[in-house]
Amino acid sequence: RPAPGPALGTEGRAKMAAGAGRYFCTAGRGMEPFLAREVRERLGATEVDSVSGKVFFSTEAELGELRRLRAGERLFLLLKKHTPLAVSGNRGKMLHDIKCLVIEEPEYWLDIISVWRNLHGCEGKKDTVSQPSRLPQKRKAEETTTVTKRQETEQARETASEECQAEAGERCVVPERKTDQDHWTESQASLAEPSQSPGEKPVADEQCSFSFRVSCRCSGAIARILTSQEIGRAIGIALIKQFGWRADLRDPDLEIFVHLNDIHSVVGIPLFRLPLANREYIKVAGLRSTVAWAMASLAEISVSAFVLDPMCGLGTILLEAAKEWPEACYWGADISDSQLAGADENISAAGLTDKIELLKASVKALPLPSDSFDAVISDVPFGKKFKIPKDTELLPDILQEVERLLRVGGTVVLLLSHHLHKHTDGATQRAETESGDAVSHGAGETTAVKALSVGGNSSSLVKGVESFPSSRHTHLGSLVLDSVYGVGLGKTDAFIHKYRKISSGGN
Repeated sequence: RPAPGPALGTEGRAKMAAGAGRYFCTAGRGMEPFLAREVRERLGATEVDSVSGKVFFSTEAELGELRRLRAGERLFLLLKKHTPLAVSGNRGKMLHDIKCLVIEEPEYWLDIISVWRNLHGCEGKKDTVSQPSRLPQKRKAEETTTVTKRQETEQARETASEECQAEAGERCVVPERKTDQDHWTESQASLAEPSQSPGEKPVADEQCSFSFRVSCRCSGAIARILTSQEIGRAIGIALIKQFGWRADLRDPDLEIFVHLNDIHSVVGIPLFRLPLANREYIKVAGLRSTVAWAMASLAEISVSAFVLDPMCGLGTILLEAAKEWPEACYWGADISDSQLAGADENISAAGLTDKIELLKASVKALPLPSDSFDAVISDVPFGKKFKIPKDTELLPDILQEVERLLRVGGTVVLLLSHHLHKHTDGATQRAETESGDAVSHGAGETTAVKALSVGGNSSSLVKGVESFPSSRHTHLGSLVLDSVYGVGLGKTDAFIHKYRKISSGGN
């Protein structure tokens, strides 16, 4: 039997009534340290805790502030967080334990629902929802909810592939099926509500006006015993009995999210229908917006800084940077007319035409003056996507031009494929060997590699982050490698490299 949820106490309930709450936000692979830092800095969050694919935190921030998170995928109000459920051959006992996990503390549930309602205030239909009944209720089924193609499509769109692959070692695959697919077993519960017992009075309509649906994700050992459909249905029926709510798959007042795996058991309420990663100002999608924001956050963009993306593509990095740091000046270049057209459409839609300048030019020879930019941020084209047969031959030209354009003390942030990452690592080691004493002479000008960590301690490492010993300062000409972050782009691994220019080119 799972342990009960945390006791709130008088002080805790007062905070919840005032709008404070405990949350978790899903994150793409390798994005957890960026998200953990962001919730601290943007929301003043406390009790920040990260696991693979999720960041948990407490904050008194209002809904508008929560909506501004840029490094996360989907945001939830936390109901329960427990260790993994015990797996046994007794399916009935397992379903009973799952139901206890979700609803064994009705008062706590209603406190969380109160926070959820306070957060939404008068937003949409949420303010018209009546307080759920505190007594167990039964009613006849008005409908049996089933997963339709439209809802499956909508749900797939709402959940990014990065989120699906963020959980380390999690697969919903049942071995007997012998499938290589790596997707969630996911269901929005099919609820066949229990029929009304003899002598029971029907529940008044106003008491049942609170509608809900259950979304269940099940992976790991538990997925070999129970399907997400079974779990979701059991939870849904338990909620109907406990609170008298009614099931509504199409347009519910409330969604209950249940995630069971080998790492933890989590129950939450999504705060927004669409993921935070869906930017309304991006009309033509390119690089994942969360990764673009993370890259911009590493560039140390200051007021009046000049920032360049020499291979801007559809302009996602420039958009994320200009939205977050609007006091800087941005330039984007690309050789492709179609990419520039898409970037121009995005920039116009975002209302940033006065902040971002575009020009058609090759990254090998940009018509821009030397030492003119404070930061250079770019997604270096991957060979498979852009049909570049020898991308390692392109990289030295890119770095040479970036080095020319960057001012001393400026930063470079590049997104590299796994192939380019390994090639660059080898190149920096060769350059270090050839430079001899250059490392010791430059030691005073550089800093040890800083890996963003969940606890804010630069010496701590998290999965997906590579670090280099402080005694090793890797060089590419005047560019010194500062840090490397491994991130996921769907099924592709990539690496964010941050460099700092320590001297004039060639010195």
